[in-house]
Amino acid sequence: MNYHTKKFRPVNNTENGETSEETLFHYQQEGNILTCSYSGGQIVSGQLIGLVDAYGKIDMRYHQVNNKGELMTGICQSTPEILSDGRIRLHETWQWTSGDCSKGNSVLEEVN
Repeated sequence: MNYHTKKFRPVNNTENGETSEETLFHYQQEGNILTCSYSGGQIVSGQLIGLVDAYGKIDMRYHQVNNKGELMTGICQSTPEILSDGRIRLHETWQWTSGDCSKGNSVLEEVN
């Protein structure tokens, strides 16, 4: 699976997360290395870097500045699902490595 030039938006997130349907993720991939910039909603600017395995699963680290001016960091594992229309849905399990270090789950869907 290759995520190069794909865009995603959250469709679901736990309450302790900062992303929302207003956040847009721009993925780039070279080999198995995934990078992404994102912003929108509570996120002023964010970036992530990850490794994609042979099944399309992503092991990533992220950092972002929110609209309170806080620098937040975390880890995330994403598992892809192919929707009936061919788009990708990502099921994510994440944990903050800053702030309260709480855990959460989110779902992102590819947008055209």
